[in-house]
Amino acid sequence: MPAPREDAATAGDDAADYLGRVKALAPKIAAAGDEIESARRLPPALLDALIEAGLFRMLLPRAYGGGEVAPPVFAQVTHALAEIDASTAWCIGQNSGCSMAAAYLAPEVARKIFGAPRGILAWGAGPNARAVAVEGGYRVTGGWGFASGSRHATWLGGNCAIHNADGSERRGADGLPMVRTLLFPIGEAEITDTWHVVGLRGTGSDSYAVHDLFVPAAHSIGRDVQEERRCPGRLYRLSTSNLYACGFAGVALGIARGMLDALLDLAQEKTPRGLKHALRDSPVFQTDIAVLEARHRAARHYLLGEIGAIWQSVARTNDLTLDQRMAWRLATTHAIQEALAVADAAYYAAGATAIFESNRFERRLRDMHAVAQQLQGRRAHLEQVGKHFLGLAADTTFV
Repeated sequence: MPAPREDAATAGDDAADYLGRVKALAPKIAAAGDEIESARRLPPALLDALIEAGLFRMLLPRAYGGGEVAPPVFAQVTHALAEIDASTAWCIGQNSGCSMAAAYLAPEVARKIFGAPRGILAWGAGPNARAVAVEGGYRVTGGWGFASGSRHATWLGGNCAIHNADGSERRGADGLPMVRTLLFPIGEAEITDTWHVVGLRGTGSDSYAVHDLFVPAAHSIGRDVQEERRCPGRLYRLSTSNLYACGFAGVALGIARGMLDALLDLAQEKTPRGLKHALRDSPVFQTDIAVLEARHRAARHYLLGEIGAIWQSVARTNDLTLDQRMAWRLATTHAIQEALAVADAAYYAAGATAIFESNRFERRLRDMHAVAQQLQGRRAHLEQVGKHFLGLAADTTFV
C-alpha cells in the first residue's frame, strides 16, 4: 500500500493545484525518462509542458507571475515529481530556488529576467570568481560549476568576491569579504559540457565561465541579505538555502517512494531463486517492507510537520529564529538521510532484478546517491545541529 500523498496539516488549494498539475504531466514525464537520461537534459517538449504548468515559478513572487507557494507545498511537489523522474524534480527544485532572486531585484530588472514565460535563472558554485567594481557595475571574471538546469535557462548567476579598482577586497559592515550574486544573460557565458555523472544525469548541471564581462549594478544581489529584500511576502523571510533544503528533501523522499512502490509491485510476481513461495509471502520480507514504510512515512511527516510549523510561526512573528533554522536543517537533512537508507534497502531487497537497466530500481539508486552527495544532503549538517542543542558554537553558514 503506497504512502499517503498529501498531509492534512499542509494540504490546501496550492497543494491540490500544483499536485494536480504534476499528475496531469506524469505520463509525459515518465515517457521522456530514457531521453532525459541519454540527452542529459530535459527534452524540449517536456520543458515546454513544465513551463506552461508554471512549475518553474513556484517560488517566484506573485508580483512577477509566480506562485509564491508555502514551503510544505514546494516539498510535496518535488516529492511527487521525483516519484516519476528525479532529474525533472531536481531541475524544478533548483531553478525555483534561483527565482527567489527576484525578491531582491528592482521591479524592472526582475521583469526583464523573469517576465517572459521562459524566463529561467540557473546558477552554480564558483569560489574563485572575481568582480571588480567599476562605474555603473562590475567587471566579472570567473567560472562556476554544478549549474543545474543551465541548458534550459535564459539567465545565469554567479557568486563573486567584490574587489575595488585597486585590487583590494571590498568588505561589508561586518568586516567580512563582500560577496554578491551577479546575473547575466546565458548568451554572455561559455558553457562547458562537464556533466558526465552517475546520477541525476538529466539535470544538465554543467559548468560556465565569463571573462571581463560587464554586469550592471542593478543586476546584482546580496543573496538572502534581508536589507536588500524588496518583496514583502513571508516566503522571502526564508533563505534560498532553506528552500533548497526542503525541496531536495522532497526529491529524496520521492525517489525512495518510487523505489518502495517498485518493490511492492515486484513482490507480487517474483519468486526468488531457490525458494518455493513468492517474495510477498516471505515473513522476513513482510517485516522489512513494514519497517521501510514506517521509516519513509516518519521522515516525510516529520519534514512536512516541522517546516509547516515553522512556516506558521513566521506568519505570526515575521521572523525566523536560529532555533527554527536549526530545526529546519535537522528535518531536511534527516529526510535525505532516511530516504537514502530506505532506497538502499529497497534496492537490495529486490535482489538481482534490481541491477538491470530495464527496471525501476537501477536509475533511482544512482539518482538517490547523487542527491545524497550534494550540499543539502551532507550528514555533517547534523554535527552543527547537535552542537547547537548542546549550547556549543555552531557553524551557521548553511543553516
